[in-house]
Amino acid sequence: MSRLEIGAKAPPFALANQAGKTISLKDFAGERFVIYFYPADDTPGCTKEACQFNDGLGAFRKLGVKVLGVSPDGAEKHVAFRTKYALTFDLLSDPEKKVMASYGAYGEKMMYGKKVTGVIRSTFVIGPDGIVEHVWYGVRADGHADKVLARLTS
Repeated sequence: MSRLEIGAKAPPFALANQAGKTISLKDFAGERFVIYFYPADDTPGCTKEACQFNDGLGAFRKLGVKVLGVSPDGAEKHVAFRTKYALTFDLLSDPEKKVMASYGAYGEKMMYGKKVTGVIRSTFVIGPDGIVEHVWYGVRADGHADKVLARLTS
C-alpha cells in the first residue's frame, strides 16, 4: 500500500453515490473538494465523523469546497445512514476497495494491538487542478472535520 503525498496527482475514481449516480474525479475539475474514507455506515466513529462534516458543510460551502464520504457500503446502507442522520453530502460506494487502495486508505493497520487488513480512516483535500493539497491518515474521527476546516482557512 502506498500512501499519497501532498503534491501528488489525485487517483481517478468513478463510484456510485447513494442514488446510484456515478460521481468521478472529473466532475470536480476546477473545484476544491474533500474526499474522506471511512470503514462503515452507522458505526460510532463513522457516525461522529459524518455528522461533524455535515455540521460544518455551511463553512465548507463558503470556501467553495464540497465533501464526499467513501466506504465499502452499498447504496441501500448509504441511503439509510443519510436519512437517519440527515446527512446532505454524497456518500460513495467502493465495495471492491480499489479506489480506497489507490488513495492508500485500505491495507494493513493496527487494531486493538493486532495487525488487520481494512479501511484506514483517511482524508484528502484535492485542489482545483486535481493535485492533493492536504493528507490525513489514521484519522481520529471526533473533531476531524474541524481540523480539515481549520487547515483550509489557515
